[in-house]
Amino acid sequence: MKFTLSWLKSHLDTNASVDEIAEALTDLGLEVEGVENPAEKLRDFTIGRVVAAEKHPDADKLKVCRVETDEGEKQIICGAPNARTGITVVVAKPGTYVPGIDTTIQVGKIRGIESHGMMASEREMELSDEHSGIIELPSGEVGQSFADWLAENDPAKVDPVIEIAITPNRPDALGVRGIARDLAARGLGTMIARDADPVPGAFPSPINVTIDEDAREACPVFYGRVIRGVKNGPSPDWLQAQLKAIGLRPISFLVDVTNFFTFDRNRPLHVFDAGKVQGDLRVHLSKGGEELLALDEKTYTLGPGMTVISDDNGVESLGGIMGGEASGVTEETTDVFLEAAFFDPVRTAYTGRALKINSDARYRFERGIDPAWTPEGIEHATRMILDHAGGEASEVVVAGAVPDHARAYRLDTDRVVSLVGMEIAAETQRARLEALGFTMEGDMAHVPSWRPDVQGEADLVEEVARVASLTKLEGKPLLRSTPGVPQPILSPAQIRERAGRRTAAALGYNECVTYSFIDQAAATLFGGGDDATMLANPISSEMSHMRPSLLPGLLQAAARNQARGMSDLVLFEMGHVFAGGEPGEQALMLAGLLVGKTGPKDVHGASRAVDLYDAKADAEACLAAMNAPAKMQILRGASEWWHPGRHGMLCLGPKKVLGVFGELHPKVLRALDVKGPAVAFTIWPAEIPMPKSRTTTRPALHLNDLQPVERDFAFVVDADVQALDLVNAAAGADKALIEEVRVFDEFIGGSLGEGKKSLAITVRMQPTDKTLKEKDIETVGAKIVEKVQKATGGTLRG
Repeated sequence: MKFTLSWLKSHLDTNASVDEIAEALTDLGLEVEGVENPAEKLRDFTIGRVVAAEKHPDADKLKVCRVETDEGEKQIICGAPNARTGITVVVAKPGTYVPGIDTTIQVGKIRGIESHGMMASEREMELSDEHSGIIELPSGEVGQSFADWLAENDPAKVDPVIEIAITPNRPDALGVRGIARDLAARGLGTMIARDADPVPGAFPSPINVTIDEDAREACPVFYGRVIRGVKNGPSPDWLQAQLKAIGLRPISFLVDVTNFFTFDRNRPLHVFDAGKVQGDLRVHLSKGGEELLALDEKTYTLGPGMTVISDDNGVESLGGIMGGEASGVTEETTDVFLEAAFFDPVRTAYTGRALKINSDARYRFERGIDPAWTPEGIEHATRMILDHAGGEASEVVVAGAVPDHARAYRLDTDRVVSLVGMEIAAETQRARLEALGFTMEGDMAHVPSWRPDVQGEADLVEEVARVASLTKLEGKPLLRSTPGVPQPILSPAQIRERAGRRTAAALGYNECVTYSFIDQAAATLFGGGDDATMLANPISSEMSHMRPSLLPGLLQAAARNQARGMSDLVLFEMGHVFAGGEPGEQALMLAGLLVGKTGPKDVHGASRAVDLYDAKADAEACLAAMNAPAKMQILRGASEWWHPGRHGMLCLGPKKVLGVFGELHPKVLRALDVKGPAVAFTIWPAEIPMPKSRTTTRPALHLNDLQPVERDFAFVVDADVQALDLVNAAAGADKALIEEVRVFDEFIGGSLGEGKKSLAITVRMQPTDKTLKEKDIETVGAKIVEKVQKATGGTLRG
């Protein structure tokens, strides 16, 4: 939205500077995007007087002038034909930038004679295209700023242009008067009355208007009148200057009047050439297929349900958007039909979007204009046309009725403190609302018709605070709801999630955020891909199902990186996985993926392929960070996408699985085009038991001062016996005393025979109440042998 300072001052009596106005507008929520101030580039030009002008000795068309300036007399060479003694001129001294010729004036010699400046023409100062001679001023004092002289004598040439950004909820600010109203409420001036007396009709309108029943919502009211005997032509200079300043091209007076009120009062109007209208006008909804040659010289094919205005010949105008070329006014027009109507914002927006028409009228109607100003708008426009173009106006024809948007809300003056945090006196609040156009009846504030955005009591508080300036807010700490130390903000589950994510990142993993939707083939590889997780309306075939695991997304990310030359990858993600689409059928998962080698090649040969023990160590570190129990069982039997012999489940029991680690099945890697080796881990944070007691302090550190004892055992077992079964059996011999069981050797073949192997374990026993004696150690050893023999069938190796 652009407007000039003089345009604003036609509504607002103010002495505020451009900078003060711009600052206030931004503070009021009408952000200033730019200010074009022509006076700024003319600030260095001053007024001088030619004391003498003599012919240049070496050039017929040049004159050597002595010019009186604020720095004394200056010698200036000038080639203008009107340079002569006694005239008042505009001087550009050395160092002054001249915008019209993009040059900074310097002291120079012209045909051997020095010139200390320049006397400027209007084109050189970008005031007009006139360059037949230098500027001759009828008045002015030597040394006076030329910008100040223009401001006093020809202000239109230095009229600043202000551009503001309009948010969709402030259609009232799409008119200069609405902007002036906000500034007046802030205290930067007082509003100027701009009422117009109704124009009495001299004859009945020969053109009547009707609104079809099905178009009553699309166009609730339509005002119109015929004005005959007008003389169309160029607009007055002041109107052309205002329109040019905001980027509009003056066309003809009748058209310029409608553009003027569009920006002056946010009241789009339209004029038909009455001589081209056949019969009466009818407002109705289009059936679809009609064609309209619009004023932009484009032909549009209308869809069904668009608001149109037709005569006996067919469609003449798109309601609220654009008129038609067939009934458009020209300089030969003598009789016009002036229209002021109200069109539904939503239907206007749909029509404009469907036809891809962007006009100033559509921009305003789809945001909402003031319906109550419809009858006043036609009177103002009529008066302006009669005053400048002459003619005689008919009686006003009215179809429909002005829609009633009246509403009122209670002003609770105490809510300013609770909602905004500002303390404003009750009387001040009421006065500010009244300055904005609200009508107060007791505690009830009646909303003006031009403010469709005010829809509740909180909006009243917002208006009060906005006018008072939110920059006056002072930061104050929030009061605690309970005394003492505040309760934690994050829940235990959120704290656990954060700990897992930070630990994975600290281990060197790169965090990924993948889509929750994957293709059916990838979902099927990980136990999903069924109808329960299928999307009803997927955005693509590669996002048809909810993910059953985080591993598909990580593997696909790894494949993309490998295709670009990145072979060694360490990735992790924390997110939800889905077993179905119902509440409760989703779970939080932490997944990590290691692909390739542990590091780059080096001379020491330290680089090696990642293995399941890397994944195991990282999984245990993440579980420890999320306060999982230190002692866990490792069992087999995970899902089929894990390598059957190279994985383990971290469990608190056969049915309490906290996570899985190991190698991924080769068929999964082939299906997702990932080059191995690839190991991974998955953890379900929700399965980790919550601590029985909640405390913000760490438990006391218990150090044992008794000597631990280690004993080695070697058992001969069948070759298919898992080492984990043997370890678990040995650890169960005395859970209170045995601290750790670790496999340190495996031997197959030799004297053991076919189908046998030897597993050697170290058992660490940590007493807590007394030092172990040999008899105690032998007793525990016997229990270990018994437990292992019962669980695995193994015997002590002789």
